[in-house]
Amino acid sequence: MNSIRHRRRTVLGLPVLAAALITATGCSSADDSARAAVPGPGAKVTKLCQNLDKVLPSRADGQDRRDPEPASALTAGWGDPAIILRCGVRRPAEMSNPEADGVEVDGVGWLLQKRQDGSFRFTTTLRTAYVEVTIPKGRTGNGMAPLVDLAPAVKKAIPEGIAS
Repeated sequence: MNSIRHRRRTVLGLPVLAAALITATGCSSADDSARAAVPGPGAKVTKLCQNLDKVLPSRADGQDRRDPEPASALTAGWGDPAIILRCGVRRPAEMSNPEADGVEVDGVGWLLQKRQDGSFRFTTTLRTAYVEVTIPKGRTGNGMAPLVDLAPAVKKAIPEGIAS
C-alpha cells in the first residue's frame, strides 16, 4: 500500500504580496532615514511620552538628533546608524524573568537585552511608561553613554512607578 503525504501550501494573495513588497521597499529606501515603529499606548502614557519628547537632548552619545520616520512624539533618534528611542512600548516579557540582566544608569533602571543582530535594547523598569532605547551594533562601542545622556530626560518626564 502506498502512502501519500500531503504538503500544506500557502498561497499569498495579491494584497498580502503587495503589502510585503511595500514594506520591503519602505525599509530599503534610497535615503538614509532611520525607521521606527510608532507605539500605540493609551492617552495617559501618550501624554507622558509627549512630555519626554519635549525634554530629550539634542545630542546623545555625541550624535545630533535625527528623528526616525514616520515622525512622532513617541519616537526619537540620534546619529547614523541611529540610536532609536521609542516611548510607550509594551512591557517586555523578559521582565518577568528573574535571571534577566538589568542596569541602573543615573537613577533609571533598564532591562538589558542583547539582540541576535549584535545590537542592544534597553527598556526602562519601574517607570509609569516603558521607554525603549535600541543601540545598533555599530554604535555599541561606547557602552552606556547614550543612556547617560537620556536618563535625565526620562527621570524628568516619566515618573517612577509601575506601568499599567
